[in-house]
Amino acid sequence: PAHLHEREIKENLNYRVIVMLKKVLIILFFPAFVFFACCKTQKEKPGTEIGSFKIIAYYHGDAASIDAYPVEKLTHIIFSFCHLNGNKLVVDDAADSLTIHKLVALKNRNPQLKIMLALGGWGGCETCSDVFSTVEGRQEFARSTKELQTHFKTDGIDLDWEYPAIAGFPDHAYKPADKDNFTLLVKELRTALGEETEISFAAGAFDRFFENSCDWEKVMPLVDRVNLMTYDFYTGGSETTGHHTQLYSNKDQKRSTDYAVRYLDSLGVPKNKMVVGAAFYGRAWKGVENTNDGLYQPADEYLRGVPFKSLEEFFTEYPNLEKKWDVASQAPYAYDPVNKIFLSFDDQESVKLKTQYAKKEGLDGIMFWQLGSDKNEGGLLDAIYTANAVK
Repeated sequence: PAHLHEREIKENLNYRVIVMLKKVLIILFFPAFVFFACCKTQKEKPGTEIGSFKIIAYYHGDAASIDAYPVEKLTHIIFSFCHLNGNKLVVDDAADSLTIHKLVALKNRNPQLKIMLALGGWGGCETCSDVFSTVEGRQEFARSTKELQTHFKTDGIDLDWEYPAIAGFPDHAYKPADKDNFTLLVKELRTALGEETEISFAAGAFDRFFENSCDWEKVMPLVDRVNLMTYDFYTGGSETTGHHTQLYSNKDQKRSTDYAVRYLDSLGVPKNKMVVGAAFYGRAWKGVENTNDGLYQPADEYLRGVPFKSLEEFFTEYPNLEKKWDVASQAPYAYDPVNKIFLSFDDQESVKLKTQYAKKEGLDGIMFWQLGSDKNEGGLLDAIYTANAVK
């Protein structure tokens, strides 16, 4: 019958329209479906679980040694150090060049990893005051930094000038104008490097640096972060013992990680551009009398620094060393009353607390000196990483 034939035509037409619509929908949405399916099933790439919190390692080692460390747990490695040759930033030798290339290659293990070059360090900035006091010096330095970044494919520069405008390494020149020249240097670098390249600087965590070395209001908008060296509160030049890297101040010691953060906060430095520091080494003194377990006591002389990876050997060398915990300072220390040895250091618990502190205060992250002093497994980096992963 005619009416059935007509209905069949309509049904066939409807069927073809439906088929056509299905094909269109598949073409439009299949790529998105595949994308989300892959996202759901694909294992997360190394380093992505770190989040926005920065875990920054200074590295003062060779190319071969870096392979042993869990670089997937880092966001940044800062090669330490490059230096000045005339007005230019240079890599010292072929071995350092090899190390930098190796660090950049670590992005194959951790695609989110950023590699930065550091200028200077303690004893490594002898001519900084003179070079950065002229327009020509600052411009040539900025150009050479750009050239090195391009050559090595690195991600930024860390300025470790110890210190602008105040005394640092013995006999290194400094002058009041360094403060303004440091601002001009950072401006020159930002212009030369562009907005994508990271710029940071290491800051001494003490009052004279905060007050004299940096124009915080002008510098901080131009940089990605300031790395607070919240260690070496007591050094080899100290005549008494103390916590060299404590978290909180106490009645006997004002300098601390928290004190540095509070001070910069009072100057208007954004907390989300502050990074606090942990020490992957201890400091030991000898000739310390058994009063207050050796804490805040005169010492005959400084004994030596102790890398964290050698800490157990140090306790074996001095079996009478007894580890203690300062509740007020949230810091460990140890004392040997027989040999009169005092030791200040960071351990897994203290770096965990520093990491938790940085997260609670809304800081940009935590850094440490230096990766080569850590254990390959079960060390301080592992403790920092674990503390950051806890919500």
